[in-house]
Order: sequence, then C-alpha cells, then structure tokens
Amino acid sequence: MLALTVLTACAGPYQYYGGTGLHDATTAEVAGGWENVEGTQVVLREDGTALLERLDGKDFDFEDGWRLSGTGTWQLTDEEGGQVVRLALTTRTRVERRFPVTATDAAVPEPPSAYAWSFYVDRDPHDELQLFFFYGDPDTGNAYVMTRKPVS
Repeated sequence: MLALTVLTACAGPYQYYGGTGLHDATTAEVAGGWENVEGTQVVLREDGTALLERLDGKDFDFEDGWRLSGTGTWQLTDEEGGQVVRLALTTRTRVERRFPVTATDAAVPEPPSAYAWSFYVDRDPHDELQLFFFYGDPDTGNAYVMTRKPVS
C-alpha cells in the first residue's frame, strides 16, 4: 500500500486527464482567430493552415520561457475523451522570451524550430468554444486557455 501511495503521489491533475467529453464542435466553428491574456494570437484557417504569434510551450517546456511565432498546420480530431485541436508549427519566424536571458545563461535550451501542441476543446458557460492545454509542473494543473478573438 505504501508503494502505491509513493508511486501516485506525483500524479498531478492532468497526468491522467481524459479530455473534456465534448464531441460536437465542427472544423468551421474552430477555424478563426484565438487569443490568450498573455498576448498570444493564433489563426486557424479553414484550409488547415495556421498562423501563430507568441505561443508558449506546453507541459514543462513552458518553464523554458520561449514564445514561438510562425506558420503551421492544424486539424480537429475526435477522440474517446473528447475533441482535440492538433497544432503544428512547421516554420518558425520569430522567438520571444517571457523573461530576459543573459548571454552567460547556458542552462536555457535553444527554442525548437518546429513544435506541436494538443489543445483540448471545451465550451464555457455561455456555450462558446475554448481551447486549452496544460503547462508547467503537472502537479499544479495550470491551463493555458485560448478564447475566440473578437471580430473587429
């Protein structure tokens, strides 16, 4: 019994996350502009291409502090636990940092030139779509939430 407790003590909220259970979103509904309170902008085009601006890394990659911009592809998948948007950065055009890095800071890894995210698809209390992934330490359960960008 003690061994089981020790093995599961580090299992954070999202390590076994099964999804939102949402299965009714359409590709047309997901396509469009998305934003985050940190200034992230993502455009998911109906043709399956994507434009990303200042998108942070998922899971522990978030701790590295890089924010990627560029172009890529996306698709809406429907899995047992719910729908997921698979987003892939294929061409990186810019890298920004959430915090300054000095030239002598050898511990900071080089940001990736290509990267992939899996956004869970959910609806808020007003039935509007939200996209999110988890970031940072799994024991904290932090969610990086993207909401629909208002149409100007």
